[in-house]
Amino acid sequence: MATAPSPLRTTAGNLCLGSAPDSWGVWFPEDEHQVAYARFLDELAAAGYQWLELGPYGYLPTDPRRLKAELDARGLRVSGGTAFGALHRPDAWDELLAHVRKVAELTAATGAHHLVLIPPMFRDETGDHTEPPELTAEQWAGFGRSADRLGKLLLDEYGIRLVIHPHADSHLQTQPEIERLLNESDGRYANLCLDTGHVAYGGGDNLDLIRRFGKRVGYVHIKQMDPTVLAQVAAENLSFGEAVKRGGSGGQVITVDMKPRPAFYGATS
Repeated sequence: MATAPSPLRTTAGNLCLGSAPDSWGVWFPEDEHQVAYARFLDELAAAGYQWLELGPYGYLPTDPRRLKAELDARGLRVSGGTAFGALHRPDAWDELLAHVRKVAELTAATGAHHLVLIPPMFRDETGDHTEPPELTAEQWAGFGRSADRLGKLLLDEYGIRLVIHPHADSHLQTQPEIERLLNESDGRYANLCLDTGHVAYGGGDNLDLIRRFGKRVGYVHIKQMDPTVLAQVAAENLSFGEAVKRGGSGGQVITVDMKPRPAFYGATS
């Protein structure tokens, strides 16, 4: 006689397991090809998840009371917010900060304590470069200073910890680039969202990063990449957009909120 499957375990010690709109193909606040947010929340809860990342600002309701009602109705909780911005561009600071503050306010209102920041890509889906693929030494130093500045602001004003997300076709793609950012920044204020798929895309070693920089990993996105498509990326210099079309990114975005000990960040949980 078949037995019923065990319920999904979504917490273990200082970890909580969740998912994100990205797993439903949601990359933008609004897009006619994306599923409606209510359907996403319904299916997330039906799959057994209790935690979610907010995804692009504006996809889910941005009014805290309305968002709370939608989440409470389904027994869902928020692990973190999602923001996008260029820390290496001083002229983009004001725009970045305005966006991040909106995300931080909503994230804090849900009771979550992490903000995942994703850097912009340096080329578009056609493969054309919108800026040089490599940063100068001065830009790297500025990247680290801006990360610390933003992370301190988020911690002091919102009680939120900044975790920066590597991304294909961005200046934070390869393992040397990830390590450089960690070395240029202060672990009290800025740490790593380890995205296993994007690290693999950039030729990095996830286990090596965990072993050597484990204390800097505050949040995790669990993904996988198709090695056949990765080989095509290397051989044909494909853009990330083209790689996705060929099926390069596999699996769901599984978010893991690490919830480190308060003393590590110099703040209470």
